[in-house]
Amino acid sequence: MGNPQNTGNEMGDSQDTDNDMGNPQNTGNEMGDSQDTDNDMKNSQDTDDDMVNSQDTNDDIEDPEETIIDYEDIEIKLVLEAVRLRYGYDFTNYAYASMKRRLKKTLEESSMKRFSDMIPMLIQDKNFFRLFLKNISVNVTEMFRDPHFFLSIRQQVVPYLKTYPFIKIWSAGVSTGEEVYSLAILLREEGIYDNCIIYATDFNDNVLETARNGIYPEKDMQLNTSNYQKAGGKESFASYYHADYNSVIFDNSLKKNIVFANHNLVSDGVFGEMNMILCRNVIIYFNRTLQNNVLKLFII
Repeated sequence: MGNPQNTGNEMGDSQDTDNDMGNPQNTGNEMGDSQDTDNDMKNSQDTDDDMVNSQDTNDDIEDPEETIIDYEDIEIKLVLEAVRLRYGYDFTNYAYASMKRRLKKTLEESSMKRFSDMIPMLIQDKNFFRLFLKNISVNVTEMFRDPHFFLSIRQQVVPYLKTYPFIKIWSAGVSTGEEVYSLAILLREEGIYDNCIIYATDFNDNVLETARNGIYPEKDMQLNTSNYQKAGGKESFASYYHADYNSVIFDNSLKKNIVFANHNLVSDGVFGEMNMILCRNVIIYFNRTLQNNVLKLFII
């Protein structure tokens, strides 16, 4: 019968071979492990992508300083809108840089930290609004300021005005009145003041009151006298005012043909047809849009 033991071993070897062939499950598990590894790598990639996206999001966040500037711009717009709604004064088309400087001055004087802090005060407190209006108004002026301008009026404009039997002049944005008294002196020296009526207007009642009174610091007269002479003055400048303590008051005869009135160039209409209009003290503080609107107002 031969080697039955060997035959058994061969059969065992055959069985082992069959077991190896019959073990597809083990191979499947190895393939599953490979798939898990791929998933882990994919998850790792997703995590990396999330980190990159997070970095992109952080890059989109604005610099804190830029954010503060944006907030200030928004607050200034809200302040001006509150003034417009409460009092009817529209400053939205004033030159922005100039407006911001003047609002900062109001903040400093009132010990406030943010522009938005002014809004409830502006709405509820008229005294605070007067402070606001004083700071917003541009009141930097002097007698015969820019003498060459007045010399040009004397030499080039007055001959034209003399062709009219009655002359209407508008000094818009007259502020504290130095310009309109300068004009009155010039017109008197050229012999046409009695044929003129001058409308002197401003939106600020406080500065208009100063203009009506015609009282100014005596210390300013040296500069004013120099300007008057450069503008072609024909008399002694001191003959037009009376000194009293540390102030001077201009002669009432200069006021007789001047009409002082509150007028807002942004929202009010015109007085009628004019022979000459002066607006140089205020129009430089308007943006281009408002300048064009005002010029259209003048030519209607």
